[in-house]
This record gives sequence, structure tokens and C-alpha cells, in this order.
Amino acid sequence: MIAVTGATGQLGRLVIHALLSRVPASDITALVRDPAKAQDLAELGVDVRQADYSQPQTLTAALEGVDKLLLISSNELGQRVAQHRAVIDAAKAAGVSLLAYTSVLHADVSKLGLAAEHRDTEQALIASGVPYVLLRNGWYTENYLASVPAAVEHGALLGSAQEGRISSAARSDYAQAAAIVLSAEGHANTVYELAGDDSYTLTELAALIAAKAGKPVVYQNLPQAEFEKILVSVGLPAPLAELLADSDAAAAQGALFDDSRQLSQLIGRATVPVAQSLAEV
Repeated sequence: MIAVTGATGQLGRLVIHALLSRVPASDITALVRDPAKAQDLAELGVDVRQADYSQPQTLTAALEGVDKLLLISSNELGQRVAQHRAVIDAAKAAGVSLLAYTSVLHADVSKLGLAAEHRDTEQALIASGVPYVLLRNGWYTENYLASVPAAVEHGALLGSAQEGRISSAARSDYAQAAAIVLSAEGHANTVYELAGDDSYTLTELAALIAAKAGKPVVYQNLPQAEFEKILVSVGLPAPLAELLADSDAAAAQGALFDDSRQLSQLIGRATVPVAQSLAEV
């Protein structure tokens, strides 16, 4: 039995569907906060169980009979370490034989502000004694594609990454990697640095957007604090705006770059090029 936490989230759903192409639906469990939102997964034959990171009492029953578990990191900044520890403790108690965790690229040395909670979770997982896989996911291409409509409208892509190179990959690439690790043997106690095959600067991304849109779009680099204020002004929650601005600033120092191609090696194909993802939006 393979279980996936956060199974109704953007990554979780993709992992479930990637697993369905590799193992029977009866071998897959979707762990979700609200089972009503997973009706489509249940209709595919996936076992849906209620599990809430913040309610440890739900985790014991949810993990009954689970052999392998994917812990998709929580999106509740500041609470994630405690939430993740609760899942790790429940997994150990349930006798889970492999726990894969979606961490962040180069978590052990990363300058990303969000890396601290990932480092703490990695340390807790290793200390637990449960066989682990650290899926250190790089940036999702979709993180930048969300800015495309505004960039086209205003003729400018905003950021604080200067000319730092970004090795992003499509969310579906990372989902396939997780499905492979969960459904195959030989991955225990392994760390994977996962990122796109190719990298780009935001100046280059702006040029790609301009070419696809058929109108001028340029990259405008801003101080981190100014970029954060703009993100808040357009409606992003303050913690998310802070995270994105911090991530851009760290990208200027190489935090989102990796050229090891471990992701494409793991999934057995090239990662989705950013130009292809851009064309789809």
C-alpha cells in the first residue's frame, strides 16, 4: 500500500495519477484533510482516508497497513516542522517501510528562507530511523507562469532574481519522480537533488513570454523589499509575498540552480522545457 499526503493538492493529485499508471488503484491511498474533496479519486478506485497534519490522532488510523508513504510538505509556513514531525512519528509507529519527503533543492546549504523548515524536517526524518528518500524539489515552473498574464498586460515581468539562473521543472516532472520512487525498489536512504535540465534567467523568461505573446515584455529587477510590497499590493498574503521575494533574492545567489540532471535521470526522460510550459498557458 502506497499513501500520499495532501493528495488533493496540486502536486498530490499529479502524484496519484502518476502512480495509477504504475500500480493498481487498490494499492494507493489518498490521505486528505477533507475526503469530500477527493471524490474523483475515490471513483478511480483509490482508497481515500482522512488525515490532518495538525490533528495527530487522525494519522494513526490513516496509516494503518501503509507500506510506503509520500509526505508532501505542508503549506502552513511556521507550523510545518511540528506538522511533519507528527506524520513521521505516526509513520514510525505504523511500521512504514519507506517515507519519501518533498524537501527543497540543496536544503542542507540553501540560502532560501523556506529551507530552514525543510532542514529541520529532514533531520527529524533521518533521526527517526524510518528508511527515507529526500526528494529535494527545485522550483516549479508554474511558480513563474502565474505571473505571465500580468507580465503580458503591463509589458514587464517583475522580480528580484537579477541574472540568477533558475533550473525549474514542471510540477508533473516532480510528481513522476515521486511516483517512481514510491513504486520501485532501491531508493531507501537516498537524497535526490531534483531540478530541470535547462536553466534560464528572468530576463530570458521575459523574452520567451514576449515571443509567445507577440508583444514587448521586459524583465524589471527590483529590490527585494519593493518586490515584496508589490506582491502584497496585488493581493498575495503577506507570508507568501515574503517567501516569493526571498526566493527571488536567493535565486540571484544561485539557490534555484542545479545542473546535475538527477530529475531527468530518475524519470527516464528530459524534463518539460520552460518554453513548452509557457506555450500551454
